[in-house]
Amino acid sequence: LASLVFQLRAQNQVLKKGVVDEQANSASLKEQLKIKDQSLRKLQQEMDSLTFRNQQLAKRVELLQDELALSEARGKKNKKSVESSSQLSQEQKSVFNEDLQKKIEENERLHILFFEADEQHKRLEAELRSRLDVLETDAAQHQAVVDSLTKKYTETIEKLQNDKAKLEIKSQTLEREAKDCRLRTEECQQQLKNLQAALGSRLEESLCIINEKVPFNDTRSSRYNALNVPLHNRRNQLKLRDLAGQAMAFVQELVTALLNFHTYTEQKVQIFPIDSATDIISPLNQKFSQYLHENASYVRPLEEGMLHLFESITEDTVTVLETTVKLKAFSEHLASYLGFLRKILPYQLKSLEEECESSLCTAALRARNMELHRDMKRLTAVFEKLHTYISLLALPSTRPEGLLRTNYNFVFTNIAASLHGFHDILKDISKHYSQKAALEQEVPTATQKLITTNDCILSSVAALTNGAGKMASFFSNNLDHFTSSLSYGPKGGAEFISPVSAECMLQYKKKAAAYVKSLKKPCADSVPYEEALANRRVLLSSTESREGLAQQVQQSLEKIAKLEQEKEHWMLEAQLAKIKLEKENQKLKNSLSGHLNETIQEHSVLPNTAEQKKETTEKSLREPIKSTSLVRNLTLRVHIRVTNCSAPDAESREDLIKTHYMARIAELTSHLQLADSKSVHFHAECRALAKRLSLAEKSKESLTEELKLASQNITRLQASKLFCNDELMTTKRSYEDQLSMMSDHLCSMNETLTKQREEIDTLKMASK
Repeated sequence: LASLVFQLRAQNQVLKKGVVDEQANSASLKEQLKIKDQSLRKLQQEMDSLTFRNQQLAKRVELLQDELALSEARGKKNKKSVESSSQLSQEQKSVFNEDLQKKIEENERLHILFFEADEQHKRLEAELRSRLDVLETDAAQHQAVVDSLTKKYTETIEKLQNDKAKLEIKSQTLEREAKDCRLRTEECQQQLKNLQAALGSRLEESLCIINEKVPFNDTRSSRYNALNVPLHNRRNQLKLRDLAGQAMAFVQELVTALLNFHTYTEQKVQIFPIDSATDIISPLNQKFSQYLHENASYVRPLEEGMLHLFESITEDTVTVLETTVKLKAFSEHLASYLGFLRKILPYQLKSLEEECESSLCTAALRARNMELHRDMKRLTAVFEKLHTYISLLALPSTRPEGLLRTNYNFVFTNIAASLHGFHDILKDISKHYSQKAALEQEVPTATQKLITTNDCILSSVAALTNGAGKMASFFSNNLDHFTSSLSYGPKGGAEFISPVSAECMLQYKKKAAAYVKSLKKPCADSVPYEEALANRRVLLSSTESREGLAQQVQQSLEKIAKLEQEKEHWMLEAQLAKIKLEKENQKLKNSLSGHLNETIQEHSVLPNTAEQKKETTEKSLREPIKSTSLVRNLTLRVHIRVTNCSAPDAESREDLIKTHYMARIAELTSHLQLADSKSVHFHAECRALAKRLSLAEKSKESLTEELKLASQNITRLQASKLFCNDELMTTKRSYEDQLSMMSDHLCSMNETLTKQREEIDTLKMASK
């Protein structure tokens, strides 16, 4: 508002000065016009007097002439009287002659004066008329200027009046705003007091927190800030994945077209200018054909590298140049294909030169071959450019110092320009090759195979041109997105420090995503903390710990397996003993002849039982688990003793011995089981004690480390306390500076309000 008023004042002063100058000029012109009018009137009066005098003199001359004529007539009539009176009137004649001579001289003089005055009058009249025309034109111009100025001044006056009304309204609004500002200043002062009190309380609270814990701001150090996970932009990742998918489709088209181009070029070398089916082609073309046959091993990896790059860009990752490690592999594949192009370029150029030297080559065909000669060199050069810039883009994932972020836009722009150059070169190749194919069809020795091969090459070159055009337009349209999206990093940081930090950041991002995903899962019913601690102590100190129980279960399973095997073994032994018992009973029934025959039979049975014993022992040895032979020996001994006794006593004694030994076996097995259980119990106790001892040692070591860390933390807390005190003082000073700035701002607002009021008053006065 003040600047507007100042401008209006300056314009008003200039307009006033212009009006005054124009008024002075108009007044001076009016004065000059009055003077000229007066002089014109004087000249007109003199002209009128001279004309009147001239008329009088003319009348006098006429009268004199009339008198002379009358006198001559009288003289003729009264010659005599005249002669008589001539003497008398001689004096009168002389007087008349003198008078006439004087009148004639005076008339002549008057005529001269009249002529001179007339000429001077005409000249002066012309000058005055010209000056009058000039003055009239000047007056008209000045009048137009005056009218425009008056119109402008009226408009400015109206505008100033409108501005005055607006300023009055604005002054009223400013007054209301000033009142509001005063109220707001009071509220701000009250809020300032409240803020000071709140800041004081927060300062004390922060001091207490700082005394208890050490804050760590990792954004101050670029090394630590590079490990922070940046904000995840899912839309940006989806856009990048979509763009990578489009680029992969374009690369696949280019790879297919390049494969076809190299393959059909190989076929063309085999059939033109010399057909390999009818004659031997030159060694140069043989070598060139051999190299072209290897094109798939160099072209296919480009598609694979682009596919791996596309698969590395997912929704969950952070895609920047530091994390796109697959771009290095694609750059290497492009370098291998560039090496292939460099390898075949000399052979291709020599093949074209050899074709030009052929007798079938015309002058027009030779010119087309030389154009293709230049185009192939340009094609290799543009691939070298693309490889250079793509290798530069792959540097941040291996050596970040190799490419600064400020140069990303330059590299992307040059890649777009190289792709457009690639497209232009392919258009030239398509044009020249179509002309070459048309000329080759006119050769007398052109075959259908050559025409078909040329058509295939033209179709592959057309596919290459279309793919390159799509790639160039795609890259140019998304250039800004590539530059902006591939160069963001952690918050507060300019870039990633190294690929290792970027990889660590991705790992942290995965952990954070997994943690957030775990938070979304509904929490199961958990055990209270005190109960869990008690259970943990029980688990650590109890003999029935998880590991001990697992070992006991394993041992129990092994014992069960052994017992099952022994059970099967003893069942077999029982069946064998039953069979032997039946045999012995049969023999005892048949041996009623006498004691001697029984003894003989006894001696004959003993070796048989020994052999059977040997067989059974061999069977038991063949089994996977060996068992004790205590019961078996006892049964053999009982059997020998039973045979020495009579039949009825043998049966009773056998039952007694059997019951005795069965009871004894049961007692021994119970003692054995008790001993096993005690040994297991003692073993578990020993293991639990050893485990508790190791846990106690570990807790002792952890406590010592915690003690060391606590002492270090105490020292660091003391240092950080001093640092935080300094920071709090600085923040307090900054708050005080802000408060002073706010008060200064309020003062300046009041001053501006007063100035605006004064300006409004001056404008009111000026408008009045």
